[in-house]
Amino acid sequence: CKILRCNSEYVAATLHLRGSGAAFCTALRSYSLCTRRTARTCRGDLAFHSAVHGIEDLMIQNNCSKEGPTAPPRPRPPAPNPRGFESLDVCDYERSFLYKHGRPPGFQHCAAFGDPHIRTFHDDFHTCRVEGSWPLLDNDYLFVQATSSPVAKGSNATVTSKLTIIFKNMKECIDQKVYQAELDNLPAAFQDGSVNGGARPGGSSLAILERSPGRHVEIRADYIGTTIAVRQAGRQLSFSIRAAEEVARAFTEEQDLQLCVGGCPRSQRMSRSPRGRGRVPAETARALCREMLPVEDVYFQSCVFDVVTSGDANFTMAAHGALEDARLFLPDAEKLHIF
Repeated sequence: CKILRCNSEYVAATLHLRGSGAAFCTALRSYSLCTRRTARTCRGDLAFHSAVHGIEDLMIQNNCSKEGPTAPPRPRPPAPNPRGFESLDVCDYERSFLYKHGRPPGFQHCAAFGDPHIRTFHDDFHTCRVEGSWPLLDNDYLFVQATSSPVAKGSNATVTSKLTIIFKNMKECIDQKVYQAELDNLPAAFQDGSVNGGARPGGSSLAILERSPGRHVEIRADYIGTTIAVRQAGRQLSFSIRAAEEVARAFTEEQDLQLCVGGCPRSQRMSRSPRGRGRVPAETARALCREMLPVEDVYFQSCVFDVVTSGDANFTMAAHGALEDARLFLPDAEKLHIF
């Protein structure tokens, strides 16, 4: 069964194409032709059947005709070592996954912002009173811990004041790297002063980008198909992640406390309806939040809660930033707004 060769030829043909178009359809028809030629020897092969269904879906999505030109097969470059194509891409998760499975990987999104409001990988949404340090993620590849402190003296509500992110050692790609952010200190480098994954061959597959000095940092971990955004808005830090499904699920039963997976423990959940007298009247908070968040979804409700509780109008930026990250990171745009 030569399905892996079909997959790698398709990856090579589409690597530099931007979106759909005639060249993309030509590559898909060539991919389809390659699978038909190897069909007899690939019966019962899961990767083969996955590729066939994936091609059909992509042809429909991109309005490609089944009739039309196909590209001549590309000569395969000589493999630099016995493992060939796959080893070239071990530090590029998306390409490697496509090569192995004949389809792009799936992704999940989680966020923590404001008085920590948690959007889990499963699109549950909780407002938490967690104080102290709690793990957002704890799996085979990543450890993320948020440290919370009271939003104001005597308040039940808390905000994230410190974030620690550990990218665990992956021998082909990166040395272990630690990123730490605190209020008024959002560095554009890891703790050791570096801005990438180190001197290993795949070191560039982990990189820090400063989107807005002191306000917004993005960390791209291409070797695990993951992107993280860390922001400061007012007196709080927020965290957003787009993680490959395989990475998000790579944990054991012992690693069961992860706010991104299970949300807040029941004893730590709060209602988002502001009770009693807040520091800002609820109607004032609603007007401020409506300027940034015209849709009255959970991001809007969280914004109102935070402004009422803290008296700080900057919390409108926390909810707005989280919504913008969700817009970029969510694999399904229809799930953007939760009501």
